[in-house]
Amino acid sequence: MDYRMTKEEREKFLSGLHVAVLSLNQTDRGPLSMPVWYWYEPGGNLWFETEPHSRKGRLLEMGTRLTLCVQDETPPYAYVSVEGGVIDIVEDDLELHQIPLASRYLGEQGGRDYLDSLPPTEWKRYLVSPGHWLSYDGSKSAS
Repeated sequence: MDYRMTKEEREKFLSGLHVAVLSLNQTDRGPLSMPVWYWYEPGGNLWFETEPHSRKGRLLEMGTRLTLCVQDETPPYAYVSVEGGVIDIVEDDLELHQIPLASRYLGEQGGRDYLDSLPPTEWKRYLVSPGHWLSYDGSKSAS
């Protein structure tokens, strides 16, 4: 039985609403893994935001390889893990990026309230080109 998702299935799954776990290599210790909000549209690049002076931001630069994993922990279990490199680090726009991303996870008003509660920061948007994919769809065991 092959539980892997097709290209279309995994892209659709990755574009769904999930909190991702981002993993980054560190030179002097194990990988840094933390939850992140992200944005992905099938066929494109994925992106997430962070403050460049944070621990995560200091590990990210052009070409940095990373892994991002999303899952559905409700049976039948499913996950998509994608490995790729940072292809661009760009300015983050409040109206074009921050509000839509926060609203995706917290709803329109919740997203705006969340952003209003944050201290002023200089967030950057990190674009990642998905390279290697791993996936599992437990629902395929019933077919």
